[in-house]
Amino acid sequence: MKRCVRLVELAHARSGDKGDRADIGLFAYDAAGYALLRQAVTVQRLAEHFRGIATGPVELYPLDNLLALKIVLNGALQGGAARSLRSDNLGKCLGAALLRMEIELPDDYPTKGMDAQP
Repeated sequence: MKRCVRLVELAHARSGDKGDRADIGLFAYDAAGYALLRQAVTVQRLAEHFRGIATGPVELYPLDNLLALKIVLNGALQGGAARSLRSDNLGKCLGAALLRMEIELPDDYPTKGMDAQP
């Protein structure tokens, strides 16, 4: 039986903009969560999750010393803050959108305190 969980159960996020790029920092709550994020949060999964928002390539950088991932969504702000007509033209909501992404938990992953779903 698969157990899935939203990223919000494992991490918190902060996001912003650099021109037409959205930057998202995904910070794990602990080392076990970070190990799982490193395995499950891939460029392909991110591109699928943000399909329709990011029109350019997705970049992913592990920051092991911070237990964090830096994610760059290129072409995500329809030209950037000064040019975009998007309601979130600075990309501030994209961190929250990322935290709604679900990943599969390994069978041996501890779920105490998590809202794991079958």
